[in-house]
Amino acid sequence: MTAPAHEQISASRRWAMLAAGTGAQTASAAMVHGPAFLIPALHLQQGLPLARAGLVAAAPLAGIMVALIAWGLVVDRRGERFALVAGQSLAVLGGLAATQSEGLVALSAALFVAGVGGAATNSASGRVVVGWFPPERRGLAMGVRQTGQPLGVGIAAASVAVVAQQHGVAAALWVPTAVTIVSLVVVVLVVLDPPRPPAAERASTPSPYRGSFLTRVHGVSVLLVVPQFVVWTYALTWMVTDLGWSTAAAGAVVAGTQVAGAAARVGAGWVSDLVGSRMRPLRWVAVAAAVTMVTLGVAAELAPLVAVVLMVAASAITVADNGLAFTAIAERAGPFWSGRALGIQNTAQNLVAAAVPPVAGLLVAAAGYPVTYALVGLLPLIAVALVPVAAEHDPAAGQRPVAAGGRPGVL
Repeated sequence: MTAPAHEQISASRRWAMLAAGTGAQTASAAMVHGPAFLIPALHLQQGLPLARAGLVAAAPLAGIMVALIAWGLVVDRRGERFALVAGQSLAVLGGLAATQSEGLVALSAALFVAGVGGAATNSASGRVVVGWFPPERRGLAMGVRQTGQPLGVGIAAASVAVVAQQHGVAAALWVPTAVTIVSLVVVVLVVLDPPRPPAAERASTPSPYRGSFLTRVHGVSVLLVVPQFVVWTYALTWMVTDLGWSTAAAGAVVAGTQVAGAAARVGAGWVSDLVGSRMRPLRWVAVAAAVTMVTLGVAAELAPLVAVVLMVAASAITVADNGLAFTAIAERAGPFWSGRALGIQNTAQNLVAAAVPPVAGLLVAAAGYPVTYALVGLLPLIAVALVPVAAEHDPAAGQRPVAAGGRPGVL
């Protein structure tokens, strides 16, 4: 009998692959979100209108959007290591081209290619975690892996704008490019494909979308993305314009929310391992998000200092679901479908996230921040009812029942 995947390698190698996957996600986030911090230099130093500078920031985001599902298919067919190496190599080529680009069109095209390559890490690094970690450690491991996004954004926020101001746009683009090069080397040295069933079984594996479980998880994640991006997008502006804070003080608080968000992702994953469920903690997160956002709306009108504390809490709570949903989708979809399922998950979240700033901006302009926060808090309430807790361990849906000790079974 073949030993479980986590028993085929040493614990140190398993954690090294988690570090490599987290590094890949960090590099992807730095590459995709880093160009947004070029906007001040492009606008103030090069004289580009804000709208045109925004096109540069949007280019890698567009690249990642169009490529997520395609890279998921690559992961399903060719494996995690191949997708990570190919994707990060393409991201490096795009980043290098961006450092040499002259003109807005060439720069945007190079960053678009970098975004296409960076998209590979979303499915592939998640599958590495699910494939090599035992069920009772996957939630924690995926929570750690999910810290890659705030870490990558933090690296870009702390360096890209400063380097661009002092040395120019091309020099600043070396920051995410260098991070991606380092990550690529680590992936090549460390990552192995998790074992999977013979390819001949692919044809007989039914689509996991025949039931409603994955669709409902996607829906929950989309609903929880809205308060997440409302807080991320407008917290700084709210504190400066409505509360009278300095930009520096408000910026420090917003930066701190990234640390809180990373801790929340790890904590939620650990709790899911402890209770032997991804969906029950996901429902708890949805309830907490609803309560926090509605309370934030009330406090923003009546008690501003309390509202700031609640804003920090909301920033952490509204991202805590990401690792839970990602792990559950990978476990349920299985080795022949989870790449595409994770790609669909990220695509849906990104599409909604892209619409949040302009729509929320209209609502803020019409009704103010307190009303906006409170209304957005109603969406997690819908998510509470949508979380498929009862179907999580349904054997007929492709997952074994909870094993002794409350730990979820293996696909």
